Amino acid sequence: MDTSFQQITVDPTLAEMGKNLNEAMRILEDGHREREEDKEKRRHSRKDIPGPLQGSGQDVAHILQLVQNLMHGNEDEDLQSHRRMQNVGEQGHMALLGHSLAAYISVLDKERLRKLTTRILSDTTLWLCRLFRYENGSAYYHEDDREGLLKVCRLVIHSRFDDYSTEGFNMLYSKQPVIYQSAACRSGLGQHLCNQLGLPLSSLCTVPCNTMFGSQHQMDVALLDRLIKDNVDSGKLPLLLIANAGTPAAGHTDKLGRLKELCAQYSMWLHVEGVNLATLALPYVKSSVMAATQCDSMTLTLGPWLGLPAVPAVTLYRHEDPSLSLAAGLNSSQPVEKLRALPLWLSLQYLGHDGIVERIRHASQLSQRLLDHLTKQTSITTAVEDDLNSPVVVFRFSQTDANSAQSGGPLETLPSNEREIQDTLNRWLGEQLALLVPASGVDIVNLEDEGSCVRFSPLMTAAVLGTKDEDVDMLAERLQEKIPVLISTLRLREEFREEVHRTAALTYIEDLSWPGLGTVRYEMSREEPDESKRQAELEKINSVLLKKLKELDSDLTFSTGPEFGPEKNCVYIGMATEDLDVAEVVEMIATIGREIEENSRLLENMTEVVRKGILEAELQLQKATEEKLMEEGVLRQLPVVGSVLNWFSPVQSSVKGRTFNLAAGSVDSTEPTYSMKAQSTGETPPPTPTSARTKHRLPGQKLFRRSLASSDCVSETSSVGQVEELEKEELREPAPEGREADVQKEPEPEPEQRGETPGEGEGGEQEGKREPEVEGRETEHPDSLR
Repeated sequence: MDTSFQQITVDPTLAEMGKNLNEAMRILEDGHREREEDKEKRRHSRKDIPGPLQGSGQDVAHILQLVQNLMHGNEDEDLQSHRRMQNVGEQGHMALLGHSLAAYISVLDKERLRKLTTRILSDTTLWLCRLFRYENGSAYYHEDDREGLLKVCRLVIHSRFDDYSTEGFNMLYSKQPVIYQSAACRSGLGQHLCNQLGLPLSSLCTVPCNTMFGSQHQMDVALLDRLIKDNVDSGKLPLLLIANAGTPAAGHTDKLGRLKELCAQYSMWLHVEGVNLATLALPYVKSSVMAATQCDSMTLTLGPWLGLPAVPAVTLYRHEDPSLSLAAGLNSSQPVEKLRALPLWLSLQYLGHDGIVERIRHASQLSQRLLDHLTKQTSITTAVEDDLNSPVVVFRFSQTDANSAQSGGPLETLPSNEREIQDTLNRWLGEQLALLVPASGVDIVNLEDEGSCVRFSPLMTAAVLGTKDEDVDMLAERLQEKIPVLISTLRLREEFREEVHRTAALTYIEDLSWPGLGTVRYEMSREEPDESKRQAELEKINSVLLKKLKELDSDLTFSTGPEFGPEKNCVYIGMATEDLDVAEVVEMIATIGREIEENSRLLENMTEVVRKGILEAELQLQKATEEKLMEEGVLRQLPVVGSVLNWFSPVQSSVKGRTFNLAAGSVDSTEPTYSMKAQSTGETPPPTPTSARTKHRLPGQKLFRRSLASSDCVSETSSVGQVEELEKEELREPAPEGREADVQKEPEPEPEQRGETPGEGEGGEQEGKREPEVEGRETEHPDSLR
């Protein structure tokens, strides 16, 4: 772009500006190509700590390098939070160039600046009004998307109160103005307007949505009519109504036609906002959205719709008195403020009419494509306004449909806390989909009636993230993979709870906000009077238990749970699959916990045991010394005399060894040890006791998995052979005592009974040396197996 820019531009300053902008963007966007050694140096540097301003100044390259380091500083944290980076293309460069040009144009002389800003403002306003079917409209460009509505409210106040510009808020005492908004509006919007306008919160009236007829996300028009009548009867003045063409959460559109008639009846101002206003640029527009063209004002957020960074939002409005618009702040006499439209002016020219329409059409097709995939899912319910054409797709995993699909019969009895469990699992589902398919731009929304849902709004994310049809298909595939996990986890949660209740050493922790099999805590078997010491010991045991569980070869995930969760010293178990053996999981947790507690108790008693053992050893050594003195006599203890007596009459004395038994805490003699060592026959020690549910596993089979007949991990022939080997191993194991009589050897039949003559016995011995028969013939004679 920079080469063509330099060829066409006459002003060398503009050419240099475009060249510098492209060079800066190239440096900043190539941050991921940084060498590994540079990353290591930057990781240990102190660049993130604020320092003094350099006296001699720095060049542009060093400043851009600093900006790059700050942008791509901690890539590990960005990866963990899977933050989405905007896809800045050529149209994004044009928007960024507009900000640079605005700074350059602002230094022109006043006359040139006035002509240029007037042209830019009039062109952009004309293009937007024609593009979104808003005839004879004016435009106000603002950075905050709430600023346009705020200026419109001031315009309406100036229009309805004639002396407001001179008398101020004294005019509001006689008739208090009332602003109406839907309950589905974005949170905090009405409070922001009252705060900025200096109005009390009693001037804000929230209209509930439909409860019986129509969409539950649309404003109840009949109830609004009654509220307006009540306010008029009480001496208040209905001022403005905020409607939605695409609610922030579900993307539903209010009945704008009826709302416009109601506003005309009470001389109210109708303002419309929402993502569905983008579809006004398409050739075919639904009638519910087309009614927005007759409203008094609307707010457009073109930045996310078209993938344009740092472009202002636009509020289109109709009003005949320019002086009131100037008093409300919708018009400005300062040419510099009119330059806000410059980035949008450049970007719209770069995209063109066809490019803008194509981006909006592509986003609408993406939502319809996903909706077609969701209709084939039996465990997914949608909360869309129109199944045939909905720019925003909201869906959730339904436990009722999952139960019916899993059981194949009547619906199972649902627990009382079904809603909260469903919300937890849907939040997990949304997080997983956003992590696995980041280009889809899905997020999680909380709806009043439906609960937690997953939202796909391509009009707000597709142009920014570059979402394609393949991303939508991948999203549907990942969703299909997660549904069996959700169904299995729901089915096994109650079984896990019952197994934990049946285990004495474990306590089940009810945490409905955890998306997994459940939460469990190991409790100590002994009583500890000191509560602080008990909690410390409990924390130690459960932390070691969690560490050992993570080391197991299993597909289950074990964690400490949420960072700011209500429960501590617990083991949180993640999502489960259908072949999970819940009883084995619970028993393994209890077994490992008991081992940890026993080892901990042994370490605690070690100090006392060692101390007592040392005292006992000292007493035995002293006793042995006294016995030696009594046996040998006093003279033998003297240095010179003892040596002479020992030379003439040596004494045969045996040294008695001692051993310290840590388990018993006693000092014993070594004589039994050496005698047992001499008589040892080299027998192998007994095996270490393991869990009672330890079972044979097939090669490649992980812990806590049931052996399925139709397993996909092994082939049919190999699995049959492995099962036969396991059965043979079980047959070779010694039989229990109670069944010894059942496996006595049968008496060998006489030669006559076997069909042999006495002369054939020798030949039989030679035939016994032949190669064994094939396996198929051996199975025909069960007696031979015995």
